[in-house]
Amino acid sequence: MTRIMAALAAALLCAGAVHADAPGPYVPGVGEIMGATQMRHTKLWYAGQGNNWALARYELGEIKEGLGDVIAYHPVFKGAPVAALYDRYTGRPFRDLEHAIDKHDSRAFVRAYDSLTAACDDCHRAADQGQIVIRRPVANPYTDQDFAPGKQ
Repeated sequence: MTRIMAALAAALLCAGAVHADAPGPYVPGVGEIMGATQMRHTKLWYAGQGNNWALARYELGEIKEGLGDVIAYHPVFKGAPVAALYDRYTGRPFRDLEHAIDKHDSRAFVRAYDSLTAACDDCHRAADQGQIVIRRPVANPYTDQDFAPGKQ
């Protein structure tokens, strides 16, 4: 048993070894991060529609985290100053969504969600990526997730 454990430990150490000629750590591209953000945007909508405020708060946090990753990894994207655009376009919609979620206010949530969606499109145009147009989801692609509030 001791030999098996030693062999396993050696294998794990070798697997984690970094070679001098190996590339640095993986950094997701803007498209990958934004694809995940789009998924979170959709889930945010369905959480709000289901009055699942805990899930809505979680998805909003994940959107903010993903956009923070874009800023951290790609502060300038194809000549566009991502951090400045982020601050300009998302501040108010994020605050309005947080307020609607805190108050469990479905009508305010819809307004704030639509405002965030418009901010996404405005930011895309400002970054010369106007071909990317976001809207409210029209069909739930996540049929394996229940968006109603669960037992917590």
